[in-house]
Amino acid sequence: MVPRAKIIGQHPFAKDGQGKVISRIATVFPEGRTLVTLPGIHATQRIAFVEAINESRRERGLDPLSREEELAAWEDAVDLIIEDEMILIRPDPDNMPLAFLADELLQELFSKHRIQFLYTLNEKVRTAIKRRGECWRITPLPRQPHEMEHLIRTARIGIGGREIYLYNRSSGTRWLTFESFASLGLLDDAELRRHLVEIQQYAAKINPRKGPEVAFYPSGSLAAGDMAAFDFAALAPGDLRRAFDDLRQKFRAGVPPELQRDAPEDPQWRNRICAVLIGRDEEVVSEEMLLGLSPEFFLQVEWLPGGRIEQGELIFDSVLEEEPLLDDDLGYTFIDDKPRKFIFNFVRQYGNLEYVNIGRVVSSLARRRPFPGRRDVYVVQVKQRDSDREIISVIRMQKWGVRERLDEGKSLLQAMRESEEYTEYVLDRRLGCRQLGMNLPSRVTDGRIYERYSGHQKDLEGLMIWSPYFERDYIHGVATDKVPLHRFQNEEFALAFARLLGRAAAVNLVVGRCDHQDNVLFDDGDEVLVEDAAGVPVEIIVSDQTGTFKSYQRDLRLLAPAYADAINRRAEHVSNFEAFATTYLDAFADRFAAIQRYYRWRRRAFDTLFKDRTRDERGSFAFRWEQVLARLDRADPQELKDLIRENLAVLA
Repeated sequence: MVPRAKIIGQHPFAKDGQGKVISRIATVFPEGRTLVTLPGIHATQRIAFVEAINESRRERGLDPLSREEELAAWEDAVDLIIEDEMILIRPDPDNMPLAFLADELLQELFSKHRIQFLYTLNEKVRTAIKRRGECWRITPLPRQPHEMEHLIRTARIGIGGREIYLYNRSSGTRWLTFESFASLGLLDDAELRRHLVEIQQYAAKINPRKGPEVAFYPSGSLAAGDMAAFDFAALAPGDLRRAFDDLRQKFRAGVPPELQRDAPEDPQWRNRICAVLIGRDEEVVSEEMLLGLSPEFFLQVEWLPGGRIEQGELIFDSVLEEEPLLDDDLGYTFIDDKPRKFIFNFVRQYGNLEYVNIGRVVSSLARRRPFPGRRDVYVVQVKQRDSDREIISVIRMQKWGVRERLDEGKSLLQAMRESEEYTEYVLDRRLGCRQLGMNLPSRVTDGRIYERYSGHQKDLEGLMIWSPYFERDYIHGVATDKVPLHRFQNEEFALAFARLLGRAAAVNLVVGRCDHQDNVLFDDGDEVLVEDAAGVPVEIIVSDQTGTFKSYQRDLRLLAPAYADAINRRAEHVSNFEAFATTYLDAFADRFAAIQRYYRWRRRAFDTLFKDRTRDERGSFAFRWEQVLARLDRADPQELKDLIRENLAVLA
């Protein structure tokens, strides 16, 4: 029988009278099935573990561990950080199996929801976690000001006294700022002496990560050697104060004025201290570094439990067996059962899977107001065993499915029929857009998952229904509306961008891409700029054809002025606005005329493309297609170009 895991010390989430966690660090020993939470540092917790073993051996009449056995016990240790009701594992990148053994032991004691991994920018760590289908367990790093302030606030830690240090969770180093050091002067002699001895002792120690246990911020302002010059334990009170004053003055002299005060509200201090707490290697961590996603996805993807395949067997993340967690304090809402159903489909679709990770996009990346209907979006990472390349795709639930039609009061049969018709309508729109030259993702497939109905029709509560979705290839680029504005100072980049955007605008106008109020949708999050290795724009791909063929009868001359906005918004940031605008306008007119010419050349092919579809003047796609082509045929590209130019803020 496997012995029960034991804890030396208090429960890791135990708090003192002020509501603070008693010990912010812990060490787990998988082989010894022990968790040590005694206050101190990881080294002292290792010592406590060995002492506990030796005490047990003495009670049984055995000799204490040999030096070699003690070293083996130390090497079995995995460092932990306790933070915000979470246990953060700090793995050794060269020994990930040990980290996963520690993880399994911790799961015997705590919910898997509360256990995550640090050090995930290390390729070995990141790859090992991805292969387990557990991207959701990557500890996110802060980028927004309130998150950075939270990191600083929770990094406060003590060793044996006050919480005067800022703790780097990855390196294990405790940083001491000038203000924290100077504040020791307010303590009485006994407490001042105790803290100076502590700083002196731990500034001279090296932690298991090969970094100092205590360091002074910024580096070089004060050193362990400066502390070693004094025997704080033996100094008389007056001499102790003078020694402290000397060190404080030396510390101050090595710190720039803007860093002499701890100021989380000050962006300069906040950014610099966060870089120290995170570590330079992790300073630029983001989702795109983990998966190749574009920057706008950063802090927008909530990774969910996935699965992996071992010897042909599908193994879902064990956390899915736990009770659903809805805890605002932790920020996790693992009550979404759709990823599990997506995974079933992927296993059926791919015969040689290694793992699947699925993340939920928590908010829209587009600037426009959301359309009505279902808008759930997911990012999927799939790896096949016989390929070195990961497949990244995006899943979007169909806006109008059976659930939405039932909520409108439709019968089940009518809801199912209208859901299927809408799927065909979406796919027809895609075909129509491609026929007219819109640059769309090369692969889009439709799929379905089984869901339990819970909606307005209470008599149908619990009914299992099919919910459709669309999956497309992920586009490795950045949305045009999120291209950093400073890049437009480079005229070569700006003109290449303007040329591509003008061509995209022409197609967008032809297909009447608008919202429900007939406002033009363009350059608002769905157009993705793709660049070559040198950073030169090479194409714009429209990731989603939302709103296309919405405006199919309105005169294009009424829609054209809105296309000036894409240029006006960048007017202040381009070095040569006239060249930028002219390039855009010329590309627009040339592309529009080319579409028009091609239609007139292949008129019959265009006109009969959807002849097998029902034509209904109330708005069927066949009727919309007919109206869009007629409008294209009678339009004047030069007139449309002039209308856009008249609405340019600078050239008007």
